[in-house]
Amino acid sequence: MADRTHKTKGIVLRTVKYGETSLIATIFTELFGLQSYIVGGVRTSTRKGSGKANLFQPTAILDLIVYHNELKHLNRIKEFKWHYLYQHILSDVPKNSVALFMIELLTKCLKQPEANPELFEFVEDAFIHLDQSNNAVMANFPLFFALHLPAFFGFRISDDHSDETPILDLQEGTYVAEKPDHLHFLEGRQAEVTSELLKMMQPEELEQIRLNHDFRRQLLFAYETYYRLHIQDFGTMKTLPVVSEVLA
Repeated sequence: MADRTHKTKGIVLRTVKYGETSLIATIFTELFGLQSYIVGGVRTSTRKGSGKANLFQPTAILDLIVYHNELKHLNRIKEFKWHYLYQHILSDVPKNSVALFMIELLTKCLKQPEANPELFEFVEDAFIHLDQSNNAVMANFPLFFALHLPAFFGFRISDDHSDETPILDLQEGTYVAEKPDHLHFLEGRQAEVTSELLKMMQPEELEQIRLNHDFRRQLLFAYETYYRLHIQDFGTMKTLPVVSEVLA
């Protein structure tokens, strides 16, 4: 039985070279979730192939026609084109660093090839907002993304910050009255800002939060700890030191 073709949007997570002219692309698709595809002939220097490998840079949002067979680990892409053409993410170093941080975080959370259209919409929307954002929004974007992504994987921090519960227990993912008997917690301004960020639904609102570089960096590392406590084999993020430096 021949594999059927399907139209789907996809966000490129990573690619590796395959053979002389092809790529294997790991793509988060709207229809099938996490998938790997062979993309033939995109690395040739002929007129037909030239420039096509560009479309498979991490973060690229593509319109795809794919062959899909659930029994195969590797399917093929029949057709592809830009769905959204970035103005800045692929060329602007700070925005690219933030985008690659987002890709790494998403990749570490995605374990199974199952469809999650709400997550897809959130991620696509986040990249488009980042592309169009000003510097003040961009600087806080990694924090915003890192705090809102867990909602789609079942470990969102419950935002019940108050005078009575001012301390964020990262192990429990909730605000508590007293310091827990472990080291994974935030207090004071760090706990407050986290609560403010959790309340924000639109990236534009990030402009309202003014933070200095060191404070932002400490929060990002705290959020990495949060992920490590809640996702098995999370490890450390390669892009985190880079994004911390670039946004200095």
